[in-house]
Amino acid sequence: MSIKKLEQMVSRGEISRRQFVKGISAMGLGAMLINPLSASNAFAATPKKGGRFRMGLLGHTTSSTLDPATNFNIMEQIVGRQWGSNLIEISADGKLIPELAMSWEGSEKASKWVIKLREGVEFHNGKTMDAQDVIYSIQHHRSENSKSVIKSLFAPITEIKADGKNTIIIKLKSGNADFPWLLSDLHALIMPNGADANSGIGTGGYMIKEYEPGIRTLGKRFPNYFKEDAAFFDEVECLNISDKNARVNALRSGDLDYVCQVNTKLAKLLAKDTNIEVLSYGGLIHSCFSMLTDVAPYDNNNLRLALKHAIDREQLVKMILNGYGTVANDHPFPSSHPYYSSDIPQRKYDPEKAKFYLKKSGLTNLNLELYTADNAFSGAVDASLLYQQSAAKAGITITPKKMPNDGYWKNVWRKKPWFGSYWTTRSSADWILSLVYGEESTRNETNWKHPGFNKLLKEARVETDETRRKVMYKDLQLMIRDEGGAVIPMFASFVEGLSSKVGYKKLRPDWEVDGARPHERMWFK
Repeated sequence: MSIKKLEQMVSRGEISRRQFVKGISAMGLGAMLINPLSASNAFAATPKKGGRFRMGLLGHTTSSTLDPATNFNIMEQIVGRQWGSNLIEISADGKLIPELAMSWEGSEKASKWVIKLREGVEFHNGKTMDAQDVIYSIQHHRSENSKSVIKSLFAPITEIKADGKNTIIIKLKSGNADFPWLLSDLHALIMPNGADANSGIGTGGYMIKEYEPGIRTLGKRFPNYFKEDAAFFDEVECLNISDKNARVNALRSGDLDYVCQVNTKLAKLLAKDTNIEVLSYGGLIHSCFSMLTDVAPYDNNNLRLALKHAIDREQLVKMILNGYGTVANDHPFPSSHPYYSSDIPQRKYDPEKAKFYLKKSGLTNLNLELYTADNAFSGAVDASLLYQQSAAKAGITITPKKMPNDGYWKNVWRKKPWFGSYWTTRSSADWILSLVYGEESTRNETNWKHPGFNKLLKEARVETDETRRKVMYKDLQLMIRDEGGAVIPMFASFVEGLSSKVGYKKLRPDWEVDGARPHERMWFK
């Protein structure tokens, strides 16, 4: 193992500094030759300021906007977090920490929340943030005509009001112990009262100076940013590069400093480049082949079960993820999640069971079209071809349909009856379940309506006894696994490429590209 590799492991928190020293000693170099506190800016040195940070991202289209309510792909999300801030932030350790809010407190069985705001925070237009700005920003997602991604998450709010300039009070229809987590959602950015949602005016570390939808954006550091220990670059440039090979080539040539979603086939080759660090972390992305459960033949649960038994999960992890992930069990909770139920039997590839459920469905002579694109998830097109092969052994005919990357999320996702997608599992169980599977959610991608599921989901939301809550979430996992409309075969790690010229402390594991905040958490060495 090389010194650089040991440094990278320390930077990611995989080993301690004591273990670093032992590793150096084992290499025969002696601990005194290298000071682990100064061996790499990636984990120890004081961040330096300056430079233009260039990122190769994907998903941006000509119809993309700066409206935080509709941020969907990774480039839109990162640009949003350049200009905007949340009330509450998730730390690199996965804990809730203050951002624009200084404190939050629940009462009345978590149905009432009092939030104290940070004072003296300045918007890019010079206005000082107050309670009315926060109310306006939250209401933006709740209006009757809102197309917000998180409209359903804020729908339980019955009242939101100011108590002076720096305090807001939020009341809910019923208790939600996880409500503060929702305020960290990357769509819930705070704007000035009355501002155009497409203006890109916020309290974030960077002001958007150039915005070319589908092409690039350029942000310049906001001199009055309220965080003193963040946003170290002078400028941040985001380039939309859909082609995975083009992103990697631009990183290798030095034209980019950070690229998202590195193809796992390239990752091991890329890791040999001494000028590049391959980042692998998180393990929260679950790939999906999602069916509209209100459209025939996918409204037949026996067919859905047949398709769930007809996919070779182990093969996908090996061939598509190249080991950068683990098998999934047709529900969104990885083994690292606090509410993961280890006693739920792992579903395996079983052509005979698939045949059994196919026969039970009463459906014959099916030719099922599966729509994917590279934008659906990394390796989605190749995964659909492997799925075609494994399903054929169960007597199920799948015809993969490769779609253009541009416009995939607008024209294919939830438009075609069976399609590829991906989600990142949230730290809060209620958050991910309500957003993707809740009946009232605008992001219920399978149109799944299960009365028992939705009833139990609401009960778990207000339950404060952890023992009972774990039982509830186990039952919810089982319902999704056995009756839901998504085939979920694998969890993928975030695999990204970073120039060795860039330093960082610890990557935020809950979202790709360092929690969509590399622009404020990284620096040039």
